[in-house]
Amino acid sequence: MTGRRKLIAGNWKMNGLKAQLGEVSAIAALASERTDIDVGLFLPATLIAAAAPLAGTMLIGGQDCHAQDSGAFTGNVSAAMLTEAGAGGTLVGHSERRQYQHESSADVAAKAAKAHEHGLSVVLCIGETLETREQGDDIAHGFVADQLIASLPEGADPSWLTIAYEPVWAIGTGKVATPSQIAAMHAALRVALVKALGDGPGNAMRILYGGSVSGDNAADILHTDNVDGALVGGASLSAAKFGPIIAAA
Repeated sequence: MTGRRKLIAGNWKMNGLKAQLGEVSAIAALASERTDIDVGLFLPATLIAAAAPLAGTMLIGGQDCHAQDSGAFTGNVSAAMLTEAGAGGTLVGHSERRQYQHESSADVAAKAAKAHEHGLSVVLCIGETLETREQGDDIAHGFVADQLIASLPEGADPSWLTIAYEPVWAIGTGKVATPSQIAAMHAALRVALVKALGDGPGNAMRILYGGSVSGDNAADILHTDNVDGALVGGASLSAAKFGPIIAAA
């Protein structure tokens, strides 16, 4: 299906102090030149309030939110807190959260629902480990599709929800799935979305690719079938590295 607007999103992870706000401004300037695509930065919670006034047309988002509005959850950030700080969206279900914080797909679905309740757009992350990938393409496709369906919140809709496929084995490793591997996985996810949500929403929902995306490989990745953008890690920390990815979209 054509007509899905591409999203180029950067995930700063646990990086960034106020000294890096100049990079936010520089990336926002690049984003303002591309009225045909969406650009977003998912920043540490400590930077959101300072970055939001600099964003212009660019989305500023958090990297996670809690599934509850408030309570005795030391160190967590609620969707309401993100909204108040100036965020317009959030990531949920990133592989690093699933691995290090032991988040289940049910946890991810609850977080996505809560974020939507507070008016945030959501990028929901899914992906397989190298161990799963090495069991064969069919096994990997089935695993990630099942993870996707288990992570979808009730009322999932492309107006506020985007999917990001990130093979865990390609995050921060320099390894990148081949265009044919990416196309096959995204096609399997598209089938799963259509089955779960129906033809209209299932075909309208964006599926991003993430995993060592750089200026060198962005054009090939972004022009692969069913790839509706990218979720970028390290290369999104500077306008010099993120700019070529935005330009490639």
